[in-house]
This record gives sequence, C-alpha cells and structure tokens, in this order.
Amino acid sequence: MPQSVSSESPAGVVLCIDHNRDVLECERAFLESFGYTVLTAPSGGEGLQLASTHSVDVVILDYFMPAMNGQEVAIELRRLRPQAPIILLTEGLGVPEQALHLVDALVAKDRLASQLLPTIVYLYGRARIELPSYDA
Repeated sequence: MPQSVSSESPAGVVLCIDHNRDVLECERAFLESFGYTVLTAPSGGEGLQLASTHSVDVVILDYFMPAMNGQEVAIELRRLRPQAPIILLTEGLGVPEQALHLVDALVAKDRLASQLLPTIVYLYGRARIELPSYDA
C-alpha cells in the first residue's frame, strides 16, 4: 500500500484518493515538497480504511473512480472525519449537485498545478481556526 506517514507534520496530513496511481504519485511528490505528510489510496475503500486509522487534516478525492465514486466516499468520510475538509477532483462535467454539497472545494484535474495548493492552504487554515478552544 503506497503511503507515507511520519510524525506530526507542521504542514498537516493530506489523504489523496484516486484510482490513477500516476496522479497519486504526482500529488504525493508535489505536496511533500511543501512539507505535507501524504497518505495515498488507489481506491475509495482503501482511502476510507486510511481515514479510519490515521489523523487526516485534508482529503483530496477523485470523483470518477470504479467501485465507489467520490460521492459515496465523501459520505463515509464525513462520518469518519467530519472536521477534515474534502477537495473533490474532476476531469470535467458530470458531477452531481448532491456530491458538490458534500465537499468543501472542487478542483479540475487540469488545474491541479495552479489551484490545489492554494485550496489546501485555505481549507486547512480554516479548519484549524474552527477547532474548539479549551482555554479557560
């Protein structure tokens, strides 16, 4: 199983779920170069297994996958990791509106280089700010 886990990364832990292994390796190399710890899964089921056993700060999820599509995976991710923002990747049109309501952002695969990192930074920062404070 391709995964990279180190101790707590100051940049956060990103879970990438995509049936295309080349895309997964590109995402891993790109995000690790910015200090993120990256977990990868080539299927929705494997991604859900990783999400259930690892602390995840942001999820990058392909919509069009065999067996479980991005909407089905997003429903389960919301149950497992309700605080983790989900970025849905797509190669084009055809993502149902119901799926869009389950995710925090949509990035076209042909715009990964320019939009993925700013989207992660924004969502990860927003999620950290929204965490409850337990200061007295």
